[in-house]
Amino acid sequence: MNQSDIIKQAIDFNHTSFDSAYDATIMLQDQFEKVATSMLDQASWIPEEGRKAIDNYVDAYKSGRDQYKKYMDESFKRAEEILVK
Repeated sequence: MNQSDIIKQAIDFNHTSFDSAYDATIMLQDQFEKVATSMLDQASWIPEEGRKAIDNYVDAYKSGRDQYKKYMDESFKRAEEILVK
């Protein structure tokens, strides 16, 4: 096995590990969102502005996590292009 194959395997392993951790994080965040939404639906004392703020926060963190995943995927791709020849 040559050095390029070893480096590619290491990059693939790290990418797979990252994807697994990322997917687990998304599952936890989505489950928490369901619980929080259920609680907010039952909390009639929270004003509509507060609900909109929470919805905006949820949209912002989803956008941020998706952008982070995109950056990481691009970084793994670049690392493979640079290191595996």
